[in-house]
Amino acid sequence: MQKKKPIRIVVEELEEKNLSSIATLSSKSRGRIYKEKKCNIRTDFQRDRDRIIHSKSLRRLKEKTQVFFFPLGDHYRTRLTHVLEVSQIARVIGRALKLNEDLIEAISLGHDLGHPPFGHIGEEILNKKYKEYVSSGGFKHNEQSLRVVDFLEEGYGSKKNTGLNLTWEVRDGILNHSKGLKEIKNSDLNKISTYEGIVVALSDRIAYLNHDLDDAIRGGVIKTHEIPKEIIKNLGKDSGKRIDIMVKDLINNSLKRGKIEFSEDIENLIDIFLLFLKEKLYYNKKLRGQEIRRIEMVMSNLFDFYVENPESILSFVKKYELPISYKSWEDALTFLQIRVRYVCDYISGMSDEFLLLNFNETFIPKPWQI
Repeated sequence: MQKKKPIRIVVEELEEKNLSSIATLSSKSRGRIYKEKKCNIRTDFQRDRDRIIHSKSLRRLKEKTQVFFFPLGDHYRTRLTHVLEVSQIARVIGRALKLNEDLIEAISLGHDLGHPPFGHIGEEILNKKYKEYVSSGGFKHNEQSLRVVDFLEEGYGSKKNTGLNLTWEVRDGILNHSKGLKEIKNSDLNKISTYEGIVVALSDRIAYLNHDLDDAIRGGVIKTHEIPKEIIKNLGKDSGKRIDIMVKDLINNSLKRGKIEFSEDIENLIDIFLLFLKEKLYYNKKLRGQEIRRIEMVMSNLFDFYVENPESILSFVKKYELPISYKSWEDALTFLQIRVRYVCDYISGMSDEFLLLNFNETFIPKPWQI
């Protein structure tokens, strides 16, 4: 009796048969940092996706801000709903282009795992505080997301600090997915090593431009009549229509040109869209100045406190292996660069609410019981 092939092998053969010549095949993965035995059921990219889904870092995204701080109402986006929307959009595009959907899903779900509380404002504050103490380096959420999957999440390898031990392709997509709130140029996309990673980067932009505007309109921050006429005329009045047009343009243009990119017309509209949201929402100091100053006060003071009182983060850092050449974590934390990096790790992993809770416990006097 002939021995049956493992399900993973069957799936890998189907990929080779059905996917595009530019797709990334699971069987051709460049591997993991720490070698692991193959699974008989799931491909390497499917295992990566599942590890991310079950990670604590992904669960915490449900309590992290997308744009609005503590919005009233059930329908505003969080960082978790954002990554789910990115995953859905990217998988639709990937399926149409016959790319590897499992790789796309893994990158999509993992791309914001390192995002700090309070959205891009929180990211800018952490970057600023890091540079106040250390002359080189800084804080970027895409780099932190890689640090989360490589190091901070519970280990899957034989050592303590192996993180999720994801494949090289997923890690590359996570690291290179973002330009923050800057325009994405072709040179930026060229840094991404897989076409699946490029699809996620562009889907990220499709998702946040549309759902951030949707939330801003729902919150009364932006009025429909303020939306640039070019956007209304060419992309539509509602987010569903705009997403549909952007997705179809990316698919059709990519199939026609053999390169994953928007048409020039849609690319120009996306730049107009982003500039509009920067002025009206993201960097609108008149509208959001007070709440931004409050968040900066909270995060900055907590950051300084942890750096100046390293014993306050001892219970956090002791979950990880002690850096080589140090006798104890108390000894390691005397080195400023190590201390600042772990303060970034600690704060960036917090939810919005947990950050405020820590601030209150640290700085707000408690009533005496008599």
